[in-house]
Amino acid sequence: MTKQIGILTAGGDSPGLNAAIRGVGKAAEGFYGMEVIGFRDGFRGLAENRTVRLGGNSLSGILTLGGTILGTSRDKPHKMVVGGKTHDMTDAIIENYESNHLDALVCLGGGGTQKNALRLAQSGLNILTLPKTIDNDVAMTDYTFGFDTAMNIATEAIDRLHSTAHSHHRIIVVEIMGHRAGWLTLGSGIAGGADVILIPEIAYDVKSVAEAIRNRVRKGKGFSIVAVAEGAVSQAHAAAREEVMSLRENATDKAEKQKAKAELAALKALEGEHTIQLAHELEELTGLEARVSILGHLQRGGTPSARDRILATRLGSACADYISQDVHGVMVACLAGETQAIPLEQVAGQRKTVPLDHPWLMAARRVGTNLGD
Repeated sequence: MTKQIGILTAGGDSPGLNAAIRGVGKAAEGFYGMEVIGFRDGFRGLAENRTVRLGGNSLSGILTLGGTILGTSRDKPHKMVVGGKTHDMTDAIIENYESNHLDALVCLGGGGTQKNALRLAQSGLNILTLPKTIDNDVAMTDYTFGFDTAMNIATEAIDRLHSTAHSHHRIIVVEIMGHRAGWLTLGSGIAGGADVILIPEIAYDVKSVAEAIRNRVRKGKGFSIVAVAEGAVSQAHAAAREEVMSLRENATDKAEKQKAKAELAALKALEGEHTIQLAHELEELTGLEARVSILGHLQRGGTPSARDRILATRLGSACADYISQDVHGVMVACLAGETQAIPLEQVAGQRKTVPLDHPWLMAARRVGTNLGD
């Protein structure tokens, strides 16, 4: 009997999603003779049974396209807003899975998608996932597709900022995506020759950063490039956050818990403006003019790099292989250059951050890059 498989893309968009859809679809249909449908707009489309046939011409010409032809959303199956109220749509999803006679469902996404996929797998559906995110923070895979493209975009931005920083003798603070992991900032910062790289894994001392910049001035280098991740925080902020977290955990009454919650919310609000604040502090401490460039969603868009196209194609075609072998409940990963099926239980809820002894960090230190510590 011909196998029927479904595909959806969830979470934020990322370069390489279409390449992965194509990899799964072409291998499943052309090599294994399976039938493939896509669900529009992530788990919401699955809950609402909004489908599109994937095969033949629909998979042609999409390898180089950014974004996702299926659309995406951040909706969670068990917490989906419908009619202004939050509902658990798991039963509707199971019903649509069965009504489409699916033998497997492939979910393309990052850390949140892995958790949602595991819940569906635990509900009895045959689920496989592919790891995508520009942050490269999905556990149990060496790389996620989307990361290489975003790193190239951020590197090119830093390259371009060098000339204006040099011409005006300025500090250029460039904010790069990455709330909880610093892979993107670290990689593009090294590749772009940033003088300072600040990542979430290393709380920074603004005085250390300022002194590194002043040392450059003393050596006749009147400009500096500071690459900072969205989620980077100062040592003072990290200490304050840790103190508030401790107060919340040890609160003995409702009033104390509410106070700690309010203080934590205030700290999180400050984190959203930390790059602007960092630029102001560096101006005061160095006497140099500072400018901020926030790359934002620019890093998500555009044509995927050759490396991301190859990775997405390899993972997608391997996914079809595993479906043909009735393997499910796994994420198709790339480890040590090989595709592997990793149980979702080992992936969901985990995050791959930059180890403090990682070779990239060691190389950055060796060439004199200031890491804020």
